[in-house]
Amino acid sequence: MARIGIIIVVGGMVISMAAAMYAYTQYQTNYIEVNEGDKVTVGSVEYSVMFDGTHGGSETVQANNTFVQIMISAENISGERTPFSGGQLYILGEDGKRHQAVHGAFSSKDLLVEWLEPGEPVERTTQFDIPFNDEYQYKIIIRPQKEQSTVDTAIICITNCQ
Repeated sequence: MARIGIIIVVGGMVISMAAAMYAYTQYQTNYIEVNEGDKVTVGSVEYSVMFDGTHGGSETVQANNTFVQIMISAENISGERTPFSGGQLYILGEDGKRHQAVHGAFSSKDLLVEWLEPGEPVERTTQFDIPFNDEYQYKIIIRPQKEQSTVDTAIICITNCQ
């Protein structure tokens, strides 16, 4: 009788561990690495990112360091509209830290928040205020919106890619 109890307890532990491992792998972030200009899909949106230069800011918003500007092409490839915002974008600086996009009226294509309609591509720009070095490799991170229900995250090399 005691053996049956031990078998049930051990079996329960094995099943519990298997269920935990399955759940862990389902929600583990999937990093997709590409170079600038390559298309990458995060959730229901296909992106292409290009380095668009550097600048010091505008009359109303000045950089503490240097603004690194990127051009983002985004197309919703699903059947339902989905949000797109600068809050999804980060740059990995020389210090290895993530820096968020800086919003301002730098051009008519600046990205704030908008809804992407199915099959209608858009081109937007955004910038990051970081110490810039021509010799360093910079990468853009695109995280999905909650509504996109995905574990995919894109990492896009924009300068000095191997």
